[in-house]
Amino acid sequence: MYGSDKAGDDAERTAFRKAEKKYKLYYEDNSKSSKKKKLPKQVDLSEVLDFKSISESYNQTGDLPPGIVAVNCGFDRPVFGLENHPGFYFIPGALTLEEQCQWIRESLTNFPQPPNRTNHNVIYGPISNLFVAAKEGKILVEEKSDDCLDSKSSDIVSNGDAQRWKFYEEDSAKSRGKTCKSVSASVLLRKLRWSTLGLQFAWSKRNYDVSLPHNKIPDALGQLAKRMAQPAMPIGEEFRPEAAIVNYFALGDALGGHLDDMEVDWSKPIVSMSLGCKAIFLLGGKSREDEPLAMFLRSGDVVLMAGEARECFHGVPRIFTDEENAEITPLELQFSHADDHCFLEYIRTSRININIRQVY
Repeated sequence: MYGSDKAGDDAERTAFRKAEKKYKLYYEDNSKSSKKKKLPKQVDLSEVLDFKSISESYNQTGDLPPGIVAVNCGFDRPVFGLENHPGFYFIPGALTLEEQCQWIRESLTNFPQPPNRTNHNVIYGPISNLFVAAKEGKILVEEKSDDCLDSKSSDIVSNGDAQRWKFYEEDSAKSRGKTCKSVSASVLLRKLRWSTLGLQFAWSKRNYDVSLPHNKIPDALGQLAKRMAQPAMPIGEEFRPEAAIVNYFALGDALGGHLDDMEVDWSKPIVSMSLGCKAIFLLGGKSREDEPLAMFLRSGDVVLMAGEARECFHGVPRIFTDEENAEITPLELQFSHADDHCFLEYIRTSRININIRQVY
């Protein structure tokens, strides 16, 4: 679902696609000097809804911009909705700084662990301890015979074929020259785009494959999702976390306009948590021709989409990784300890989204 800019002329683009193009990261043309650092083109952000500012103003004056409503649901912090999008809820700053750091750590160390599947499975099979391997500078090496590497490895990866992949220390991997295919763990970490928790989603079939091995949603994440889902839940019902998709965004990544329509009961919300660099989120209508609203998503924000909002196209055309716009200084301070250096380096240029679903 990660977007690319392959559309034709503006006249052939839908309203949603035009909005994606408007906010997408483009660079200034400085082809005359290839040595100059590429500068991002300026983007007009004046029409982007800023729920952080809206919440601050609402707390002070009680006033809200046209089209935005305060949701009275007994929640312990302000919850906002949109008059024209029933079932959509925005909870700015819903996660504490400690919770944000906790789920960033989990998203990088535990959530990509087998039996959870990632985008790397199709090529490398299940990969264990990717974050640790990247931290230690290891190399993933393909082994088809005893001719490749004969020293002991730290992990073995199998994708079900004759091929086997192992993590090796850099010196051991390089000593064999080019006799085996290899890729560094740090590159694989940077190319991690999604992992699935709980019931596993089969992307090629666009459904949940209950036959795939899986663990239940971690209890702590499930309890958090239940608490956050309350504003969007029917009275007297409790959210049941059964599956989650974790999306990993790097500079220039985009999540194209799509629907989350594979769950049985759309009255139950998708609970979507933002971590890391600030992003722009687009919420459209039931057709791609409906002009979408743009809004900022910051680390700690939670979005709920239930009912009619589940039928609306939505996507993420842009993340901000520059110091001025990323707005991650509190996270940087929290990850300032030497043991957290790898988390700090990752989150400075990345965004993580955890979206939890009730499937049945």
